[in-house]
Amino acid sequence: MDWNANRDHLMTNVGKLQQLSPDTLKGYLTASGAGRKTAHLDEKTRQLISLAVAVTTRCDGCISIHSNEALKAGATREQLAEALGVAVAMNAGAALVYSTRALEAFDEATGS
Repeated sequence: MDWNANRDHLMTNVGKLQQLSPDTLKGYLTASGAGRKTAHLDEKTRQLISLAVAVTTRCDGCISIHSNEALKAGATREQLAEALGVAVAMNAGAALVYSTRALEAFDEATGS
């Protein structure tokens, strides 16, 4: 995938959406920027977290945007790999937790 082209294409389409529904984009920008106001995390950490979440939510557009932003914030490839390792572990953990829910639902359906 050409991530730079993906990012450019996404931003063009976000601009189109903004023209059609400015309140939608305004609401998104308000929500996505709210955490920055506390300044408890530096921008690099915020972007690494954003990338890890983008992986867990399978958002290619988010990956294209936040990989570029993480680089601009000074993140290294090694720091990204560590953040992605956390994302992988969390996905595995979530699958484990939800596996117990599926087993419980199955047992309930069978009257066990």
